[in-house]
Amino acid sequence: MPKFSKISTKAPEKLDKEKTKLETAKILEKIGELQNVFFAQGKYSLLIVLQGLDASGKDGVVKNVFSGLNPLGVDVRAYKAPTEEERQYDFLWRIHKNVPSQGMIMLFNRSHYEDVLVPAVEKWIDKDHVKRRFEHINNFEKLLQEENNTIILKFYLHISKEKQHEKLVERRNNPEKFWKHSDGDWETSKKWDDYMNAYQDVFAACDKPEWEIIPSDQNWYKEYRIAKRVLETLEKLKLEYPKLTTTLPLKMAEKVKYDISQKVKATEKAAEKASEKDPERISIKVSTKPFNEVKPKKKSTKKS
Repeated sequence: MPKFSKISTKAPEKLDKEKTKLETAKILEKIGELQNVFFAQGKYSLLIVLQGLDASGKDGVVKNVFSGLNPLGVDVRAYKAPTEEERQYDFLWRIHKNVPSQGMIMLFNRSHYEDVLVPAVEKWIDKDHVKRRFEHINNFEKLLQEENNTIILKFYLHISKEKQHEKLVERRNNPEKFWKHSDGDWETSKKWDDYMNAYQDVFAACDKPEWEIIPSDQNWYKEYRIAKRVLETLEKLKLEYPKLTTTLPLKMAEKVKYDISQKVKATEKAAEKASEKDPERISIKVSTKPFNEVKPKKKSTKKS
């Protein structure tokens, strides 16, 4: 029996679901703030690998954890069976061209590990070939980390056999889930033990960086664990906005900055006075943060 199969697929019993969901929302807000700096600085890149058996919730993680990020700085690639063109190259060709550039966060929904897991289980390649692919993957990930400041987070979504069956049945019976159904998923589920053993080999051979086993029977806990890990990763980086670069004379640049700050203060002061006269009127605070600019509403000139 694979070692990781002993890890629970469920959240700790004493963990409060609603409090955890509120904590996740706060974490996601912080991730969004740090992503702005991450993107602007353009020093690091972040590759997030999501692996798991069918119905383990990879799509849900992409949607619920990362959809609130600034679209300019995040991208997603879902890997299925190689196309006819992709088969003409080495197995990492289709992967390497999609790795994140500096400043970007890239999500791999399935990844290069599919090209060793599936062939190994289906016996398309022998054990020596599997070992060689492990070595190629390790060298590939080492290259990304050392040459492009790429941080790699690898998550395995650990779902129970019972929960997978429940979700596959739902896809077959719920009209809103029909689009997710695939007869092939049912055939693959019969090879559960083979895939468990194949994943154990992956975790043992490709552990730099190490895999994180995420209990995934409950979506709220799965999303919390992944969001928390992403936040911890960003917080450890030396993130800062780039210094001002300008060809303007220093005095002129300072004047422009001063004029903007004075306009912001004047707008806030006017809004505060308006709210004092009319208690039901909402006071406006103007934010100067990137990607967020709140414009005050103009007073109506229409006579009553």
